[in-house]
Order: sequence, then structure tokens, then C-alpha cells
Amino acid sequence: MEVILYIGILLAYFAVMIFIGVKNSRRAKSVNGFVLGGRSVGPWLTAFAYGTSYFSAVIFIGYAGQFGWNFGVAATWIGIGNALIGSLLAWAVLGRRTRVMTQQLDSATMPDYFGKRFKDDKLKIAASVIIFIFLIPYTASLYKGLGTLFAMAFDIPYWVCIVIMAAVTAVYVLVGGYMATVWNDFIQGLIMLFGIVIIVAAVLMSKGGLSEALAQLSQIPAGDLNGAYVSFFGPDLYGLIMVVLLTSLGTWGLPQMVQKFYSIKSENSVKTGMIVSTVFALVVAGGCYFLGGFGRLFVTDSSPAYDTIIPTMLQQSLPAILIALVLILVVSASMSTLSSLVMSSSSTLTLDLIKGGIKKDLSHKSQMVLIRAFIAAFIVISAVIAIIYEEFQLAFIAQMMGVSWGALAGAFLAPYLFSLYWKKTTKASCWACFIFGVAASVAALVISLSASSLPQSFLDSFIYKYLFSSSIYVGSWTMIAGFAIVPIVSLFTKKPDQGQLGELFKPFGQMNEAVETAVEGYLTKQQPVAARALRKTEEEPLQETECETKEK
Repeated sequence: MEVILYIGILLAYFAVMIFIGVKNSRRAKSVNGFVLGGRSVGPWLTAFAYGTSYFSAVIFIGYAGQFGWNFGVAATWIGIGNALIGSLLAWAVLGRRTRVMTQQLDSATMPDYFGKRFKDDKLKIAASVIIFIFLIPYTASLYKGLGTLFAMAFDIPYWVCIVIMAAVTAVYVLVGGYMATVWNDFIQGLIMLFGIVIIVAAVLMSKGGLSEALAQLSQIPAGDLNGAYVSFFGPDLYGLIMVVLLTSLGTWGLPQMVQKFYSIKSENSVKTGMIVSTVFALVVAGGCYFLGGFGRLFVTDSSPAYDTIIPTMLQQSLPAILIALVLILVVSASMSTLSSLVMSSSSTLTLDLIKGGIKKDLSHKSQMVLIRAFIAAFIVISAVIAIIYEEFQLAFIAQMMGVSWGALAGAFLAPYLFSLYWKKTTKASCWACFIFGVAASVAALVISLSASSLPQSFLDSFIYKYLFSSSIYVGSWTMIAGFAIVPIVSLFTKKPDQGQLGELFKPFGQMNEAVETAVEGYLTKQQPVAARALRKTEEEPLQETECETKEK
């Protein structure tokens, strides 16, 4: 009877997703409409698209279980960081700048932005290749949490679950394009919002409420520490800080996240989107990680598979109807992120790598065919990788999934951020960051795969323990290093034509001059100059752009 309930709810859900895809098919006739929704997406839809792309089944099933197990309720700080740094600050710092500059450059993807911002097609192609290589394993990782959960509910093979989800996602994305994904993201986001609140409450009530659950968790020792899993910062503060950095600040350099700002309807919509996105992240991410903190009350195994922790908690504490809600929540989280990733990958490969480098006279019709073909290919390839990983447990695939986020953020975050605010950011500094980000991630992958054959002295060293022992550590430090690489390399390499960039930065008025003075002040160790310049940004209003003037 329960299985019939689960199947019925899932079929109804899939039908709604496909209907939305068909409904938005008219708006997916052009490349701009298919990839960016005609740059006319409202703030609420953009905010939900940002949030649902941010938080997938990897967060709910994998990360919530893993970090909740390692840090206890202190894992909630990860969700708070995702809300304040990954959402609020990301929208405030990147939102308007990205919207204005990408519209002026007429760029639809992050590689296209780099190519036009620095007038270098090779830079665009390099960014496209990096995205192509590292987004596929990241996409495959979305399926990881589904197998255990679906097996618990349906007792069907893992590969069947993957094929069903991939097929439904392919249909509505291929038919409806970007607008279909954002409308589905909105519905999926509502499910995630209400679902996580109900699930957290139900799980805590199964242990006698919040106070009783915390009291029970406080009795579980963390090595020699008693009560560490209910402490403010948990048993591993360094590990917690690294996770917060990578999962919060790292989103600033992920192409599928930044691209959400390209399509927002107007600059005035950024503030609304920022508030909605932050609340969404606080509830969903905060709720997921808070829930994961109680995993040790439900799992007795001292070294469990992290993907099994949350499903075990839910199986022990939820009735059938709420298990059905969890199924929809996890499928929603996975499909929304999957659609965002394949849209970003396929558009980048078509518009930047093929049209931008191999065949520049590619017709509009051919572009549309290729984008759809690559969407289908990406979904199939990522599904096959996920199935192979589950069947054979290949260490290489697992490690590739782990380094993908860090490689992308390490390569793109610093050059993208500096190029939005500092006119003197050079092409060479972008190349340096691209090379360093990828090289560091590949080196970490090699070290991880060969750890068993490395000298014990190296494995016990400070460098290995705090840098290479975890893909989280490598990704965080690679990303941070970019903030030194870009300005330092820019100081010693050929500057771009400041006259040509003047028009591009004109909408930002005095604020941009103050930011440039501040950056150069810190680089030349003239902190008082930098501090005065930053204070000036608080006093100078932004100039209106043509878009804002027309809207008024």
C-alpha cells in the first residue's frame, strides 16, 4: 500500500514538471530565450532558481549526513554560512554588477564573459574546457543520495531510479528551456521549504523534542571530549571553517550559479531576489545541516556510509506519508540542480567552445540543435558515470566528484570577482588562476589516489593533514589563493586598455574609482589610503544605468 502511495505521488509530480516544460516551449525558440529566458526572469523565480541549484540531494542526503556526523549540531553553521555568504553577500556583491556588465558585453555564459571582458577567445575556450571537464562528475554526484532512499521506499535497483529522474529532467529541459527550469525550480523550492521544516520537526519529536534530543546527543563522546556534538563549534573547528568557506564562498565561482544573475529581469529586482534567496537558504540549508547533527542518535555504527545516515534517520522516525514527502523533496533538489548544471554545460560547450572557436559562423538553428543535443548527452553521461560508480565503487570517480567544486571555484572565483570591480585586472592573471586552480585540484586528486603508497612521514605532516587530506581543504585553500594570485599577477603584467573599459564601468560611477583605489592601496601597503577609499563607497550612490532609467 505504501509503495502505491509513493508511486502515485511521484507520477503526479513528474506530470506537473513535464506540463510546465510544454507550457514554456514557446519561449524556448531562440538561443537567448532557451538559455537565459530572454533576460526577463522576475526576482522570485530567479531567487528560487538560485536556491534550488545551490542545494541538491548531495546536500540533503550526503553532506547533511557527513558533516552532521562529524560536527554535530555545529554543522548548522554551514547552513548559516550558505545563507549569509553564499546567498546574501553573493547577491549583494555579484548581482547588479553581473547583470549590467554581461548585458553590456552581450554575454550569455561565464566563459563568454571572460572572453569579451579580456578580448581573448582562447581564454573563453579554456574556461569552457574546464567547465566541461569538472561539471560532469559534479553532475553525476547528484544521483548519489537517491539510490539508498529509493531502495528504502521501493526496493528497486539504483539504476532504475537514475534513469527515471534523468528522463523526466531531460524532457522538460529540452522542451521548455530555461523558463521551464525556473518555473519548475519555483515549485521544487516550495516543496523543499515546507518539506524540510516538517521533516526536522517530525524527526525531533520522535526523540522527545529538541531539548531531549540535545540531552541525548550530549551524552555521546567525541574521542576524549564530552558534549562536543552539542557544542557551539563542534569537535573540529578547522574542518568546520573549511566546509563553510568552500560551500558558501565557493558558489561565487560556479558558472551555473553566477548565470542566474544574467537572466534576472532588471537591476531593481536584485534586492528582492537577494532577500528571498537568503531566507530560502537559511531554512533549507540550515534545516538540512541541523537535522544531520542528530544522526548519531539513530545510527549505532561507529563508521557508517555517510549516504545512509539521513535515510536511516527518516526510516526510523517518519510515517509513510512523510517518507513520500522526503522522496519528492530529494527528487526536487536533484532535478533542479541537474537541470541547472546541464543548461550551463551545454550552452557553454555550444556557444563558447564550438561557435566561439571551432565554427564561428554556426547558424541559429544549428546552435539550438547542438544545445539540446549536449543537454541530452550531459544527462546520459552523468547518469552512466553515477551507475558505474555505484556498481564498481571506483575510487577515481568518487574523488573526481569531490574535487569538482573546488576546481571550478579555484579557477573562476577570484578572476571573475576582480574583473567585475577592478579595471586593471589582467588577462594574464586570469590564465594564472585558471592554471593554478586546475593544477592544484589535479595534484590533490593524484595524492588522494596514491595515499596508500606515500611515505608515512608525509601523511603525518602538517601540509598533508591540513591541505591534502580532504578535497574540502584543497578546494578552500585553492580558492583563497586566487585572491592573492589575481592582484599580484595583474601588478606585473600588461594592463588592459583603460579607455575601452571606461564605458563598461561607467554605470558604477564613483564607487568603481573608490574600489580601484582601495585595491591598489592594500597591494602597495598604503592601508590609510585604502580605508579612506572604502569609506567613500558608502557615501557615493551608484549611477543609474540605461536599463534603470527606462524602467522608471
